[in-house]
Amino acid sequence: MSYFRVWAPAAKTVSLVVSDTVHQMAGAPDGWWTVEVPSARHGTDYAYLLDDGEQELPDPRSAWQPHGVHGRSRLVDHARFPWTDVHWRGVPLAGSVLYELHVGTFTPQGTFDAAIERLDHLADLGIDIVELLPVNAYPGRHGWGYDGVGLFAVHEPYGGPEGLKRFVDAAHARGLGVIMDVVYNHLGPDGNYLGRFGPYFTDRYSTPWGPAVNLDTPGSDEVRAFIIDSALAWLRDYHCDGLRLDAVHAFVDNRARHLLEEISDAVHRLGTQQRRPLFAVAESDLNDPRMITAPEAGGHGLDGQWADDIHHALWSTLSGERQGYYGDFGSFETLSKALSSAFVHDGEYSTFRGRAHGRPVPRRTPAYRFVTFLQNHDQIGNRATGDRASATLSDGRLRIGAALLLTAPFTPMLFMGEEWGATTPWQYFTDHTDPGLAEAVRTGRRGEFAAHGWGPQDVPDPQDPATFERSRLDWVERDQPGPASMLDWHRRLIALRRRLPQLSDPALDSVRCSYDERANWFVLRRLSRDGDVAVVCNLGTERQSVPVDGVPFDAPAASRPGFTYMPGRVELAGESVVVVRLLPTA
Repeated sequence: MSYFRVWAPAAKTVSLVVSDTVHQMAGAPDGWWTVEVPSARHGTDYAYLLDDGEQELPDPRSAWQPHGVHGRSRLVDHARFPWTDVHWRGVPLAGSVLYELHVGTFTPQGTFDAAIERLDHLADLGIDIVELLPVNAYPGRHGWGYDGVGLFAVHEPYGGPEGLKRFVDAAHARGLGVIMDVVYNHLGPDGNYLGRFGPYFTDRYSTPWGPAVNLDTPGSDEVRAFIIDSALAWLRDYHCDGLRLDAVHAFVDNRARHLLEEISDAVHRLGTQQRRPLFAVAESDLNDPRMITAPEAGGHGLDGQWADDIHHALWSTLSGERQGYYGDFGSFETLSKALSSAFVHDGEYSTFRGRAHGRPVPRRTPAYRFVTFLQNHDQIGNRATGDRASATLSDGRLRIGAALLLTAPFTPMLFMGEEWGATTPWQYFTDHTDPGLAEAVRTGRRGEFAAHGWGPQDVPDPQDPATFERSRLDWVERDQPGPASMLDWHRRLIALRRRLPQLSDPALDSVRCSYDERANWFVLRRLSRDGDVAVVCNLGTERQSVPVDGVPFDAPAASRPGFTYMPGRVELAGESVVVVRLLPTA
């Protein structure tokens, strides 16, 4: 017997359709409608009818949409899955190395089961946590997942609910945690039926996607509960270890207690109940440390947030790009501030925004709360042609970027294929079935880049299947000599991060930087009573000697041979880097 319930506060009647039978539901003053169906069980398909209408609507809380986002929902009995991770006690964000992947392009098959076959690669690399781009139900077969509409359902072409469970179970068996990327700031337009059921959106505020999610107007109590229940479902029903909350700066919430604080509290309560560390990380461009400040100190209590300023400083320094928001970055001085303070814009003027932006990070804030990256899905896919860093940077600069990323005090994240310098692009692709929406996305994408001088013929058509196919990882490439060497470099850096406690020390005060803009060298120094560690970078093209205070006594990792070290100096080839342990001078 199954008990069905759905929130539809404005409906006069609500009916449940199971097979060819229509069951009238009983309404309550709080807007919830319920009915029991003795014959329904795991695998039963169903849908709702509102106000005696003829259009069948999927369940807003459906966990399974086997017929797509417009079709009937299917019941899932989560207790049926044979989990083997009973002894899994989780993995903390602190000290971890993350790996972001898109299930649909990570393997040729584009499924959870195929991704399982590559988990040994990640474990061997030294990854601690896999971060999945959104896998909740969205229209079409392939896409990035950020236009999802089923906030509880798993995308069927990836393998549905059982496929995700198999993936998480297999990851845990290899000691890997799993972070779920979730999108609560908007829903995609295709298959979005929430507004038919209740006041999930409000036109009081406008967003880039249309009416805002209703977080603080009448009816918002249930909307907030809907979001929190979705967040907890990924952690409880699918055993995921954490959440990445997409673009939380797009939330419009004027309540005394912000939704982010409620999510954080709910996640931590569940973690306490399950005796494992569960966490929530925000994507935010506000540069506001209150995101990761405890509620009792006036913050939202999240465990971490993405740190775009560090990416911008690192990328603009390595690539020389200065367009758009990179205009505020590019100097060694800015890179130094990013690596030692997390936020470059901490109340200072931003030329890109035309105003002051951000506020300082308190010095006692653990640096592991900031997730950093040289590449991610946005920073690659939102370039006109989806070109990776390998298309712009030399082998030497790629290695320098990896070294600075993996030896800084933050939580580093790699994007799939970055570890071997993958050359396959990762482009913006969609599979919208609505012709009007497909054309709008196509023309909008080309119009966006036309302002930057890109012709329409230069911007890949998101709806063209070839755009999606080009974005698949080429695993054969990994075993070629050049990529294999780059893979070994990343593996050694991650191992070094594990071996030398200075490199994972989350204290911002453990960071010192020195540099010479004209000579084109930069040194990241990690301070310790047991001896400092210096990451010595020569970004110039010629061999040079770089001053490093202290007595080098070990060179744990170098991007290429041919370096020499002596008291007070390290000499190394052009576009190369060496990580050196130091004894203090007398």
